[in-house]
Amino acid sequence: MELFDLNNATKNDISPNAPLALRMRPKKVEDFVGQSHFFGSDKLLGRMLKADRLSSLLFYGPPGTGKTALAHVIANTTKAGFEDINATTSSVKDIRRIIAEAKDRQFRLKKRTILFVDELHHFNRTQQDILLPDVEKGTVILIGATVHNPYFAINSPLVSRSQIFQFEPLSKDDIKLLLKRALGDKERGLGNIKVEMKEDALEHLAKMSEGDARRALNALEVGVLSAEANPDGAIHYTLEVAEESIRKKAIVYDKDGDAHYDAASAFIKSMRGGDPDAALYWMAKMIEAGEDARFIARRVVILASEDVGNADPMALVLANAALGALEFVGMPEGRIPLAQAVTYVACAPKSNAAYLAIERALDDVQKERTMAIPKHLRDANYPGASILGHGKGYKYPHNYRGQWVEQEYIPQKRRYYEPKQVGGESAIKKRLDRWRKGDDKDGSEQKNR
Repeated sequence: MELFDLNNATKNDISPNAPLALRMRPKKVEDFVGQSHFFGSDKLLGRMLKADRLSSLLFYGPPGTGKTALAHVIANTTKAGFEDINATTSSVKDIRRIIAEAKDRQFRLKKRTILFVDELHHFNRTQQDILLPDVEKGTVILIGATVHNPYFAINSPLVSRSQIFQFEPLSKDDIKLLLKRALGDKERGLGNIKVEMKEDALEHLAKMSEGDARRALNALEVGVLSAEANPDGAIHYTLEVAEESIRKKAIVYDKDGDAHYDAASAFIKSMRGGDPDAALYWMAKMIEAGEDARFIARRVVILASEDVGNADPMALVLANAALGALEFVGMPEGRIPLAQAVTYVACAPKSNAAYLAIERALDDVQKERTMAIPKHLRDANYPGASILGHGKGYKYPHNYRGQWVEQEYIPQKRRYYEPKQVGGESAIKKRLDRWRKGDDKDGSEQKNR
């Protein structure tokens, strides 16, 4: 029995010299702050924990939002055995040892085992696969924490056998609550130090931490421990101290993960939706986070054609010019032509008609029988072409009034391009409608002079 009691030693084994964020880790359900969209007495995870009937879970979200903290709340609440490892420092040998102990615990004590794997995405596919059979059998209940989207970073079989909970950045009020709690806690926090926290300093820490509780608590501790006490023995935690303690916002942005794709998606959709201000904000976030400016420029070029198209052909011209200017002047000056292109494209009339047209044409080519090229359209510029009948009967449009003449260009009529009644595409639509109806046909041929 003593052997298995040791498995829970990590639940409360936190050194008094550990960082404040670690010391203030919640122990009970009621101490946990944030994630009210899925954790609470009336929410799914809260009900599962209350009944002590957990299934395998995947916690996914930005750093400092409570993934590890909630796992340890579960450790202190459940009657199951609890094992805690970090994927960055653990091996296959560690996994097999824990699974062997879990089987022994299940056989001898009829007791389940929860295995918490922090940074689960650092396990390679083979290591993740080793977990799969025992997760399937219920030998271990896996709780995996990751900052990456599990649908991309975790093996599909593990994902399909787990409940996924997405953690969101904490609100400013949540961060303030945690900071005040740390200031008042004499056992684990800074309650034994006389600190006079100014409201604007508290507001600054909550704002600049970007919803990351660990970052906020670390900044609080740095400020308190590095500041000199006044003659009255109190540490005055002012706005100046707060600014020194947390100099720059930490922008959560992984260039190959969710933050990258989500920011790019918001950027594109803001331009498509005609909101230049939102588009500029998301572009600024990407620039500040170190995104490759050429990636941003390429998105503008694509959107200028896909979503503006012939409604304003200058959008593509300007987007290409911005890309060229960026390559020529580099950053940070390149942000200026980028901003010009982004605002122009965002405010331009929109038409996706050209994009839809090529998609329809590709669909036909891929799924329908390939049509033969009419003989009068085939290349006639080589010896013997005339013997094959290539080019025979072709009507040269410039020889006709309006530079248009009715003739067969495709064996079976197709309608892919449907111009919209918007911007410059209105004129295209009017002209194409006339041609499709044959209104410009007068049967007469005129020679170019």
